[in-house]
Amino acid sequence: MKFEQHLSQQQKQVQKLAMTQQLQQSIQVLQYNTEELQTFIENKALENPLIELQPNHSDYTYSGSRSTQYNNEKESNLMNQIPDSSISLFEYLIDQIHLNYRDTYLRTLVMFLTEFIDLNGYLTISLEEAAENAGAEEIEMLDALTLLQQLDPAGIGARDLRECLMLQTERDDQAPVLAYIVLEEEFTALANRKWADISKKFEIELTEVQEIFDYIQTLTPSPGSIFGSTLGIYIRPDLKVKIEGDQLIVISNKEGAPQIRFQEAYFKKMEETKDKEVQEYISEKKKDFEWLQKTVAQRGDTILRVGKEIVARQKDFFLKPGRPIKPMTLKEIAQDLDIHESTVSRTVNGKYLETNFGSFELRSFFSQGLSRGADSKEEMSAIDVKKFIQQLIDEEDKAKPISDQKLVELLKEKKIEIARRTVAKYREALNIPASSKRKRYDY
Repeated sequence: MKFEQHLSQQQKQVQKLAMTQQLQQSIQVLQYNTEELQTFIENKALENPLIELQPNHSDYTYSGSRSTQYNNEKESNLMNQIPDSSISLFEYLIDQIHLNYRDTYLRTLVMFLTEFIDLNGYLTISLEEAAENAGAEEIEMLDALTLLQQLDPAGIGARDLRECLMLQTERDDQAPVLAYIVLEEEFTALANRKWADISKKFEIELTEVQEIFDYIQTLTPSPGSIFGSTLGIYIRPDLKVKIEGDQLIVISNKEGAPQIRFQEAYFKKMEETKDKEVQEYISEKKKDFEWLQKTVAQRGDTILRVGKEIVARQKDFFLKPGRPIKPMTLKEIAQDLDIHESTVSRTVNGKYLETNFGSFELRSFFSQGLSRGADSKEEMSAIDVKKFIQQLIDEEDKAKPISDQKLVELLKEKKIEIARRTVAKYREALNIPASSKRKRYDY
């Protein structure tokens, strides 16, 4: 059998998208929020001597609401009310140990245990392991743990949630009388709402068990989490909506936006040199500046276009009481603006719209539509359905909470037909427990 191999040259024209590094960065820039964009531009300015950052001295938006001018001389300056979380939990505990305990072997063991406290304030090593690693007796390590658990914040050094809540209850003079002992002996029964057993064991009324349960809900399950974190109090909205009668005007929010300028004098000075490498370098950096300027401008234009389309579709939200939201999807916006759905997704994530009644993330205006019955073409958003569920549960008899099936029936009376599992999903999204967990005994 003769084997033949035929080779030939052919020229084919193929069209495909090349994902260059600059294209990838352009996509990433669109996804950045204002703070992330500021960081990105600052890094670019460090790499490129032709980029100059212009300072923008504008105030942030406070607590997701309208922008407010603050006077540095005012005693009510809200900046002074921001807690200083620059100190870590470990540093805070070490400071207390040095302040409260004498320099003894026991204090050394306390400091040893401190190294095994996680960010939530829990001890992550058993006393047996700690004693073995430190070369101490287990009883000595227990004494050290007792001293550690007397430090602030209350609940520090706990080995599990039950002990954490007990430590906080022990130090609270306002705690219900039996709260500590119930936590110690019947924590699981209390959590599983087997309150009849608790009532019988301690010979108390169900209303007293309810009081203990309500109190425990005021305690923190992670006492160390207040340290070492930056509180996200401030945001920078990318867009503003001005309401003039029935007209809605959407504008870009330039306050706080990063501003860049080309270093023309430096470029001309470097351009005069006869060094070829220098000329190639500044030519490349000039192209980088032009790309960055174009990309930032395109980002702003895309956010403005998408924002205008969202506001036009959600006009009732801005003008009517109750702030109703119509069903709207990313795909609909993408089709109207003739852009890709993923572009809309990147545009609305982490971008905020400022109004005279608060600031809202652009993504919050999107919601799937639900039919209002087989005979109706009208749709309502999932957000509005959640509002109905929240309202029904807020108005329920707390001694006889409404079940998910009953919610289905009540919604059907309002011509909202959804399945029970959908009701359960929406209820869980609202952080509302099941009816068996909502029952109260003090009504």
